[in-house]
Amino acid sequence: MKKRKVMMSLMLSAAMLAGMLTGCGNSSAPAATEATTATETTAATDAEEGAAAGAELAYSGEITMMHYSTSEESQGNGGSDGFRTMIANWKEAHPDIDLNETVLANDDYKPQIATLAAAGDLPDVFLLQGMNTKAWAEQGLIMDMTDIIKDSPYYSDYNQAYFTPFTDGDKIYGLPALTGGTCTVVVYDKAAWKEAGFDTFPTTWEDVKKADEYFKANGYTDTIAFGNGSKWQANSCFLSVIGDRFTGPDWFQSIIDKGGAAFTDDEFVQALQFTQDIFASGVFNEDFNAITNEDAREYYISGDAAAFVGGNWDVSYIGATLLETDPDLYANTGFAALPQPEGATGSTNSQNIGLGYAIALNPKLADDPDKLAAAIDLAYYLTGPAFSTYVGENYALAGLTKTANVDLSAFDQYTQDFYDFSYVSTTPCEIYDSYVNSAVWDVVNTEMQSMLNGDTTAQNVAEKAQEAYEANY
Repeated sequence: MKKRKVMMSLMLSAAMLAGMLTGCGNSSAPAATEATTATETTAATDAEEGAAAGAELAYSGEITMMHYSTSEESQGNGGSDGFRTMIANWKEAHPDIDLNETVLANDDYKPQIATLAAAGDLPDVFLLQGMNTKAWAEQGLIMDMTDIIKDSPYYSDYNQAYFTPFTDGDKIYGLPALTGGTCTVVVYDKAAWKEAGFDTFPTTWEDVKKADEYFKANGYTDTIAFGNGSKWQANSCFLSVIGDRFTGPDWFQSIIDKGGAAFTDDEFVQALQFTQDIFASGVFNEDFNAITNEDAREYYISGDAAAFVGGNWDVSYIGATLLETDPDLYANTGFAALPQPEGATGSTNSQNIGLGYAIALNPKLADDPDKLAAAIDLAYYLTGPAFSTYVGENYALAGLTKTANVDLSAFDQYTQDFYDFSYVSTTPCEIYDSYVNSAVWDVVNTEMQSMLNGDTTAQNVAEKAQEAYEANY
């Protein structure tokens, strides 16, 4: 099977919207590399936008805040640039409030915020990682924001699916912040699939199998390229979505909450069985379990495969490479959700995307109602329509709040189509390995690879996953 490695240019075009994430569950997607390095010095001049945060607040004094959107990170990260820009706007609109920021690099932020939590000395406002929600809520370290969130002026426009990692039972402990990118997208050659008889990518796997017959008879080595050589791809880039199609979102929320759901539940076993069956059907490349997603996307780039399944980081690479090597395929590339499995009763167009951090509040703020009101106003603004509009128009990314007036006209069709797929026309679901813990997913990933090789059964995978879940979570 031929593969073509191409040197990427040092400067990706503005079409490369979502950037390359280092892995699923990372909520800070690197941005398009256009001249949008504006942070506090430029965008903060928009006084009208800043005033939208709430111009009249009774509080005057200090609010402490801790986050990881450093000035260095904001140079290549749309979420961080937008976050810093909104902070600057809010500070300009409220000169009587001293927003005292502690800004650390991401790698330093995680251990430092955990240290402060252990000491009971968290700042007034900080970024909460989803995996800490349940434990910190039980310890009384984070404020119950359920009513605060429901009272938000933007509540009706919030993407409700993003709240999942920040809930415990019926309580919500944070406003999801920054931006996210999908872990599961079908990248396909629209012209090739039209020749196979499909104006758009098929919505059922039976039609994919029909197309497979056409492609194999007309010079294509593979119909869909996929790589699971690193073991995590089948989980993050396939099962997370297929599982949602069979179980629905409440099942995984129950897994997160330890609310009674089990990996051995029939619906999840069905998802595993379907995954095994479809990979054995021949629609994917035979070596899917031996190569990585980086290898697999080369099959699409070289024209050996008519489609590819991967994440937003792959979309960025594919687009940048095709712009240089195959402009026709670049122009003919489309994006679609995974087809619906037969027997699945969940969403028909889900794709897994999430925001890994949320703005949380220190419960001690309740002792000063005016200060609490100011902190809430800040949280609303940093996650509201001003942020979403900014990252949409500058980076073709999106945040918690849906906006209908984002001007994407400066971006090409490839970028606009991927924005629509990521944030508009599909239903978000959770990325499995962003929650629970690595001890569980290490077992699932290893057992799934064996299952896809035909060496074990779906039921056995489910049972071992449940054993790891009960032992480690």
